[in-house]
Formats: sequence, C-alpha cells, structure tokens
Amino acid sequence: MSKKQALTEFHRGSILAAAERLFTEKGTEKTTMDDIAREAEYSKATLYVYFQSKEEIIFSYPGVFAIFVYRIAHEFYIRSVPYIPRIMTEYAHAKTGIDIHSGADIGECFFIDHGTGIVIGETTIIGNNVKLYQGVTLGGLSTRGGQKLSGTKRHPTIEDNVTIYSNASILGGDTVIGKNSVIGGNTFITESVPENSRVSFQKPV
Repeated sequence: MSKKQALTEFHRGSILAAAERLFTEKGTEKTTMDDIAREAEYSKATLYVYFQSKEEIIFSYPGVFAIFVYRIAHEFYIRSVPYIPRIMTEYAHAKTGIDIHSGADIGECFFIDHGTGIVIGETTIIGNNVKLYQGVTLGGLSTRGGQKLSGTKRHPTIEDNVTIYSNASILGGDTVIGKNSVIGGNTFITESVPENSRVSFQKPV
C-alpha cells in the first residue's frame, strides 16, 4: 500500500478542514502549505503525499468551493440582504451539486467529502468538526404547511464531532444528532439520536 493510500479518511478530513479554516481566516494567497501542516498537525511531507499543492485543494474540491460561497452568503443572510445570499448558494449548487441554504448555521471545521447530492436546509444547525459524505440530506419532514412554516425550525440539529455517511437522510426540526455520533449510509432518521451513538441500516430479515 502506498503512503497516499495509507492516509485514512479521518486524516483527509482533518487536513481539508484545516485548509478551509485557514483560507477563511487568512485568505488563499497568504496561506502556505507550512501553515496548513501546522494547523492540521501533520508534517509538510505528509501533506505533499496527498496534495501536490494548495492550488489542488482550491481548484479541485467542490466541497471547499461550496463552503466558501456559503460562508460569505451566510453573512449577507444574517444581515437580511435580499436575493443575493440565495443567488450565491444556488450558483455554488449548480457548480458543485451541493445545496447549502445560506440560512443554515454551520460551525467551524466543517468538511464535505465528494459532496454530490448533499442538501442542507435553511434552519439546519451544524456544530463544530462535522463531516458529511455525498448524498446526505438534512431536510424537513413535510412541506404541507407551505408559507406557514416560514420562520420555524424545520431542519435537524447536528452536534459537534458527528460523521454522516453517504445517502443518509435526517429530517425534522426536532431531530437532534448527539455529539460524537456516527450515522451510517442509507439511513433514514426522523427522531433524535443520543450522544456517542452508532446508527446503521440493516436489511429486513
């Protein structure tokens, strides 16, 4: 197994989260590979095994682009700027296949792997150090209330240090995924999950 193959998904997420954090704080032009290595607590050589340059991260990873756009759009959203926040996130949606509503409240060190098909609703709350894989939906249970639902908490809360694997659907404003939990792929969740849980899909017998 090569050194590149030996890097786990956790390491990859840690490195990309560190890069996203530094790009947000310092800007892409002022961020060096040395900065990312220190922030992620890996050697520079390890980073170069996985990423040939910071430009590869910036230009190749759709999750990084979608998060950048969301962070700026969210600042406009919380200041009640009309139209622009949604236009920005829909542009990122069209470019990446990642649909993050500008109203979602997302914490630090947020990481999206692959990303295609991810949906994050307007009233979603996401804590720190959360990782999502492709196809995850953080959505509402029902839209039958129409405009009457506007302003209500319709989407789930994801606490700190949660990993959600591909094609999981977590729905409802009262649904809370407790911290340090892992949600397996292809699961459908409409009720809260306690802290430190492992949830997986099982085929019916």
